[in-house]
Amino acid sequence: MVAVTGDDNSGGLTTTDTAEAGGTVPAAGYEPGGQVTADTANAEHNEEIAEREINPAETDALGADAVVVEGKSSDVDEPSDDAAPEALSVPEPDLEQESEIAADYIEGLLDVADLDGDIDMDVEGDRPVVSVVGATLTELVGPHGEVLEALQELTRLAVHRQTGARSRIMLDVGGYRARRRQELAELGRQAAEQVSKTGVPQRLQAMTPFERKVIHDAVAAVGLRSESEGEEPDRRVVVLPAGDTVGAGVGDPGAGQGTGT
Repeated sequence: MVAVTGDDNSGGLTTTDTAEAGGTVPAAGYEPGGQVTADTANAEHNEEIAEREINPAETDALGADAVVVEGKSSDVDEPSDDAAPEALSVPEPDLEQESEIAADYIEGLLDVADLDGDIDMDVEGDRPVVSVVGATLTELVGPHGEVLEALQELTRLAVHRQTGARSRIMLDVGGYRARRRQELAELGRQAAEQVSKTGVPQRLQAMTPFERKVIHDAVAAVGLRSESEGEEPDRRVVVLPAGDTVGAGVGDPGAGQGTGT
C-alpha cells in the first residue's frame, strides 16, 4: 500500500511504502511513477521465504512446532539417529539364580519361625521349584493351601526384588503340591468322563491357579475342553463337551469336586 504523507523540499510528494502482515516492502526497487502490483509483491515475498535460512532464534521461538526443511517435516527437539536408544531385549530368566534366591528367602523364614526343614531345588519345565522337605509343616500350608499360596507370592516378590524380572517360581511344602496334583488329576478325569456321558458342562469349585492348571491338563488329556471363569479368589474351571461353550445349563459341582479355595 502506498500512502501520501506530505510535500518534501523539492516540491514533490513523499511516498511511504508499507506492507500488510506477512508482506515485503520493495523499497529498493521502487521507482517514482512505477506501479507495484499485488502479484509482484507476493512473488518477491515467496522468493524471500524460500531463500531465507532458519534463524536459531526463530527455531527456539517455534518450540515444539514442526519446521519444514526441504520438503521434510521434523520436530525441533527430535534427537538424531545416533542418539536413538537401542531396542530393549528381555533377557532369559536364570532359573538357577532364582532358585538360590528363593531358597535363601525360605530358609530365612524358617529360622525366624523356628521351624525345621530342608530346602530342595529343582526345575519343572521352564520354572524353578523350591520345596521344603523333611517335615510336614502343615502350618505353612494352611487350609486348602492358602498359606502356601501366600508364601509363594512373597517368595516371587523376593526374587523379583533382586533380579528385576517377574518370577514364575513354584513353592512346595511337605509334598503338598505333589499330593494335590494327583488328587486334581483324578478329579479332572472324572469330571471329563461325566461330561462325555451327559453332554452337560460341569462347573467345579473355586481353585488356585496351580489347581486350575492341573484340571485343564487332565481334561485335555481325555480330549475335552475346559475354561476358567470368574475373578480371583472365586475363579473356577468349567469342563465342556466338545464344541460347547460356557453358558446356561452348566452343572453344579458334584460331591467332592473341587476341594480347592
